[in-house]
Amino acid sequence: MARLATEVASRAMANVCGMDDWPRIPLEDTFGDVLRKAMRGAGLDQRMLAARSGIDAQSITRWLKDDGTATIPQARALATALGLSPERLAERALGIWYPQIPRVDDVRHHPQDPHPSNGYVVFLDGGKRAALVDPAGVPERLVRMLRDGAYGLEYILITHKHADHCDATHEVATAFPDAKIVMHELDVHAIGTLARSALRVRDGEELPFGDGARIRMLHTPGHTDGSSSYLVRSTLFTGDTLFAGSVGGAYGNASTYDDILNGIRSKIFTLPDDTVLMPGHGPPSTIGQERAHNPFFHDHDG
Repeated sequence: MARLATEVASRAMANVCGMDDWPRIPLEDTFGDVLRKAMRGAGLDQRMLAARSGIDAQSITRWLKDDGTATIPQARALATALGLSPERLAERALGIWYPQIPRVDDVRHHPQDPHPSNGYVVFLDGGKRAALVDPAGVPERLVRMLRDGAYGLEYILITHKHADHCDATHEVATAFPDAKIVMHELDVHAIGTLARSALRVRDGEELPFGDGARIRMLHTPGHTDGSSSYLVRSTLFTGDTLFAGSVGGAYGNASTYDDILNGIRSKIFTLPDDTVLMPGHGPPSTIGQERAHNPFFHDHDG
């Protein structure tokens, strides 16, 4: 409770520190979205959650629609019933947390309209070498951006199979035929005939990139079976596995909500706290901020 009071008093400053050139965009998930994902993961409907939390089902239904929000005691009761962090869910209910945006000089962000989703270009050696993360949206914009920047595109890194992260793959690969497409085996079918030439990297495998740099793939299933995160130096591109203040929904055929949480704990939260998180939606964050504020996790996680 004391920390929440401190956060309320300082939220205006916290919301602007370190913004640099990144536009302020909303968190991917509202309080209602967080509730919905946790309820789905726990297999609870409004009636069941009401019985476990002692809060009436009508209020829960309203909050799921983002009609109003819970009080601190109510948020804590919901969190306990859902296995979430009570204090962190209370932060989300009050709307007092937003990540301090880290500065990253070798990554360019671009919104992938009309989806929307986040796309990124990470470049090294003064832009001579580049990797594109999640080719989606209007392909002509991506090709023009890469050509205008005179980037030597080496890799097209795809975090998962959903269209808002890979539906421009064919056009980008055609424009840059020497770039290697990288994708996990379990999702690679989504890019059609290009799957035949894709690098089907496995968990923990690394690819050479630039002068001594490496790209490491972390298999983080759950959102999809092949969902992957890519670590380049001290920046992690997580697709729809981990967002600022939330996690992705579980839509895998074989993988589950628990797989998402366990993968984040064992593979992402073991990275240094200053590792920059670049998610597929919403603003960037850092591993340290997510370990401290993400309601799906507790202080002992990671």
